Amino acid sequence: MSDDDSQQNFILGFLMALIALVIFFVIGIVLWHKGHSVAAVPAKPAVVISSPAPGQEVKLAEVTETVTVTIPDGASIRVVNGVVSFYFATGSADLAPGAAEALAAVIKGVESGHKAVVSGFHDATGDAAINEELAKKRAQMVRDVLTGLGVPADKIDLQKPAVTAGTGNNAEARRVEVKLVD
Repeated sequence: MSDDDSQQNFILGFLMALIALVIFFVIGIVLWHKGHSVAAVPAKPAVVISSPAPGQEVKLAEVTETVTVTIPDGASIRVVNGVVSFYFATGSADLAPGAAEALAAVIKGVESGHKAVVSGFHDATGDAAINEELAKKRAQMVRDVLTGLGVPADKIDLQKPAVTAGTGNNAEARRVEVKLVD
């Protein structure tokens, strides 16, 4: 009887160890793929806007206070005093999630007669020409999101990328700002 019990315990222990090994293997693969995935920069942002049903009003979220959205790879969005700042990971033009919501106040301002100014910035490290081109792509991405959300192209002023100088860090320098002007 004790031989049957010990054999049964061995088999159960072996099966539990095998199940644990499979679970750790799957988790390891998921984490490895997550850490090694490379996101392609889309030519145009995928923004889907549907027409409201007759008599329905479409309302985007309105951001009225300081809001920061951050995702792990370094991209983030900050709205302070009506200026929407998009921060980017090194070498990337990918926007953080929530761009449409963050731009709601800008869209509302354009609808009331203002113009949106989109300014790209970059840090002083590395090749200046590459940094300027990347800052331009980032600003164009934000402009494309605005036009995708219904802002007429003639109401958006895209400014030449500028180098951020001063005491700020490089992560703060990799940004695009959107503000309203008269």
